[in-house]
Amino acid sequence: MTHLIAIGGSDAGISAALRARELDPDTDVTVVVADEYPNFSICGIPYYFTGEVQPWQSLAHRTSADLEATGMSLRLNTFATGIDVAGRRLTVRTPDGAFEELAYDELIVGTGALPSHAGITGLEVLTPADGVHVIHSMGDTFALDHDLTARQPQSAIIVGAGYVGLEMAEAFIARGMTVVQLQRGPEVLSTLDPELGAFVHEELTTHGVEVVTGSTVTGIEKTPAGLTVTGTRDGQPFTQTADLVLVVVGVRPNTELLEQAGASLGAGRGVVVDEHMRTGLPHVWAAGDGIITHHRLLGVTYLPLGTTSHKQGRIAGENALGGDRAFAGSVGTQVVKVFDLIAARTGLRDHEAIAAGYAPATVSSAADDHKRYYPGAHPIHFRITGDTGDGRLLGAQLVGRRGTEVAKRVDTFATALYAGLTIEQFADLDLSYTPPLGSPWDAVQVAAQAWESQRARVLV
Repeated sequence: MTHLIAIGGSDAGISAALRARELDPDTDVTVVVADEYPNFSICGIPYYFTGEVQPWQSLAHRTSADLEATGMSLRLNTFATGIDVAGRRLTVRTPDGAFEELAYDELIVGTGALPSHAGITGLEVLTPADGVHVIHSMGDTFALDHDLTARQPQSAIIVGAGYVGLEMAEAFIARGMTVVQLQRGPEVLSTLDPELGAFVHEELTTHGVEVVTGSTVTGIEKTPAGLTVTGTRDGQPFTQTADLVLVVVGVRPNTELLEQAGASLGAGRGVVVDEHMRTGLPHVWAAGDGIITHHRLLGVTYLPLGTTSHKQGRIAGENALGGDRAFAGSVGTQVVKVFDLIAARTGLRDHEAIAAGYAPATVSSAADDHKRYYPGAHPIHFRITGDTGDGRLLGAQLVGRRGTEVAKRVDTFATALYAGLTIEQFADLDLSYTPPLGSPWDAVQVAAQAWESQRARVLV
């Protein structure tokens, strides 16, 4: 019987364990989970705070009983502290603080990522009890929930305007709080070009969020007036004070366990793995937000995404049992809802394409989501990036109202990127049409044709 241990109770670790049990019910699978909340949707936390998802237990993809019913064993509140690679033993700290060694035949590490502090002073001493929060785990969720209930803060500063920051701005507004959102870059949602980020900015402002771009936060301190955030905006000092501060400025890979065991670090300081999720350490595999990402257009990069973690975990679980499955690669497809607006992207933007050696051009356009004569049509704004040499599709960015199927339309571009289509080929796709839902030339094809027209003018 094979003894497999998976470390991590989130996307990668659970996916690996489930796949192993699915393939070989005789495999002994143990999952080591640092807290007591395996297989919870961290991506769903903002919607708990808006009140749309209740109770918090609803965030569980599967309950502990569901997982154990598959035949796996869960070791909850158990922290992995060291790997003896030669002896194939994992040292863990048990809930009572004792240390125990677990023998394994194959080990899969899915320790994920940790919140980044971005050099902000004060974060090392201020705690949720002071009103300073991060959102990265169920423990963070309970701490914020308790603070909101106990102190009933009326104002919040959100440091960061990425996906989670934007979702939490909506959550705080839904709770009747005043919200100031600070963003380092020239526009919110820096995964989009500023031209499209501006639509998201406007949506935030329309719903009462005060957005401060071009701001770099350097410190947070507790003052008689509340929590004061200090930094610079466009090179000038600034301060903002509120009852609560939420810091969501990205993540960094949690690599300590594997690094101490001898694994190598690569892009973004993620652990280096091959497409089969091998770490280079014998019988040790890794998946999820703690490792580098194989990207179909960029090669090796670091791009932590839940969808990617699920795929990598499944591959690690299969290969640990003797399989030969390879990760097909990411194209970085992402989508977010900000109040009534949907923003999505896949593939590369101009500057990313240039850095990767392509000769890109990006063209803006807009097209209605369905025929205008049918009520309720709304424009979708596009930025399409393609290679000016061979016409290959390199990336797409979309922003539209909720209901315009932005999420599914970006998936069309993602599929084309996966297949390596040119923009001309993309425009020829046989897509569905009925007036309430689309047009004879779908909005995505209109955007592709706009790119082709621009390229033709340049070539002439």
